[in-house]
Amino acid sequence: MTEETRIGTDDGAGRAFAKLLLSRASAEDMAGYDDMMLRKAAALAQDMVLRHRKGESLISIVTDSGVTRADRPVCVVTVVNDNMPFLFDSVMGEIAEGGTEPFFVTHPVMVVSHAEDGANVIAGDSVQPQGDRLSVIQVHVPPMTREEADALRTRLERVLTHVRNAVQDWKPMLARLEHTISDYRYLPVPLDKGAVTEAIAFLEWLRDNNFTFLGMRSYRTVGEGEATELERTDQRGLGILSDPDLRVLRGRTQTSITTPEILEFLNGPEPLIVAKANARSLVHRRTYLDYVGVKTFDAEGKLSGELRIVGLFTSTAYTRSVLNIPYLRSKAETVIAKSGFDKSDHSGKALINVLESYPRDELFQIGAKLLGKHAMAVLALGERPRVRVLVRVDQFDRYVSVIVFVPRDRYDSRVRQEIGDHLKTIFQGRVSAYYPSFPEGSLARVHFIIGRSGGKTPAIPAQEIENAIRDIIRTWDDALREAVTDAGEDPALADKAQLFPEAYRTSFAPREAIADARRVAGLSKQSPIAIDFYRRSGQ
Repeated sequence: MTEETRIGTDDGAGRAFAKLLLSRASAEDMAGYDDMMLRKAAALAQDMVLRHRKGESLISIVTDSGVTRADRPVCVVTVVNDNMPFLFDSVMGEIAEGGTEPFFVTHPVMVVSHAEDGANVIAGDSVQPQGDRLSVIQVHVPPMTREEADALRTRLERVLTHVRNAVQDWKPMLARLEHTISDYRYLPVPLDKGAVTEAIAFLEWLRDNNFTFLGMRSYRTVGEGEATELERTDQRGLGILSDPDLRVLRGRTQTSITTPEILEFLNGPEPLIVAKANARSLVHRRTYLDYVGVKTFDAEGKLSGELRIVGLFTSTAYTRSVLNIPYLRSKAETVIAKSGFDKSDHSGKALINVLESYPRDELFQIGAKLLGKHAMAVLALGERPRVRVLVRVDQFDRYVSVIVFVPRDRYDSRVRQEIGDHLKTIFQGRVSAYYPSFPEGSLARVHFIIGRSGGKTPAIPAQEIENAIRDIIRTWDDALREAVTDAGEDPALADKAQLFPEAYRTSFAPREAIADARRVAGLSKQSPIAIDFYRRSGQ
């Protein structure tokens, strides 16, 4: 069936609009619709485009659209907006947030002419006439109630506000960053010169398309020493931080700006700090925002405040060598230098490989001292693979990062879930995220993020956690061998017990299997039958 017949036979502007709308839909998505349903869906989008005024964001969620897919009704979500970066990813991220799987997705960018009463389509995005570029997103999802539709509309409005603020304030954010870089370059900053040089290089690296800037806010210091507090300056917050109610770090109270950790940073020797924010990004990618805090100084070199930056590291931050990224390279060089290894020898190359493959978000946040300890622990696993746990408590006490290594042949979804359940119990939190990885060798790696809601994070020895994980991954055969050894029995009994079927293993403990294996071993032609009567306590 050709495209001409798929969009129906209507004449005029409606038919032309339908062609533009469906030009970005996949054949697989359209396969479940007949021509009339596609025309109905296109008419809903066309009505919104005709009503769009420049600078507006229009959202339509039609629960009784009359559009059906394979004879089943669908809810039609249409979003019309001045075209700008991040729109499609951000809208789709919000729709998918509740676990909704779309049936149909199309996103043409149309060239329109705007008038006071709305817009007229000039052409699709394959042609570049003079006019305004308009993003038209239409998504078909399973039916929803009016309450669910209203809630989705409210969330989409917030998403579009974040996108518009971030895009419109992109250049002002870069200008404010350039001003801070210039201050570090020319003011008498009273910090280690090497650290200042690295800070300048890192901020320039962020600026050079390695960071998606979403928000920026300036603070000034009030008081000195332990009495230091931060308050907002008169400068307008930029991007998503133009919203005065949006907080990215948890303070002492809901209204507090200064945390003990920020205070420690302000009074410490480092020019900047990198961490994860409390808030998830509504723009581009649904992940926790990356936060960069930069100390600011006055003309006399006195600490004057903080420039707070939030956004997302781009893909280069995760793919480029750790030795080529400012701020990370200084940590890596410190770890390598303290190890005493030569970069060109076997151990040095192995250590560099550990650093390159270390979870990159962790590298940005972990201190060089703890990184060195963890890197050497991972390096040792190459010589003797075993269960290993690497724990880092977030500097703002909001979560615990736990990197777990277990034998690959023991790892599955059950093991991952049981380990996560154990970690959230002992750290009195919740599993916010987990990231499995399967590097070369015999070990699997899972990076758990255990979110916490408040209070001091419990201090749990790594050895204690490792012992618990060994119990989780221990198989019935492992327990059988241990039981044979502990009882001083003939190892041949374990060989016999290992032949027992799966139904037996799920019903009987290894120590019981030893007794049954002993009875089996006693069978012969002269004594071919053995009977055992028992009753477990409580039965």
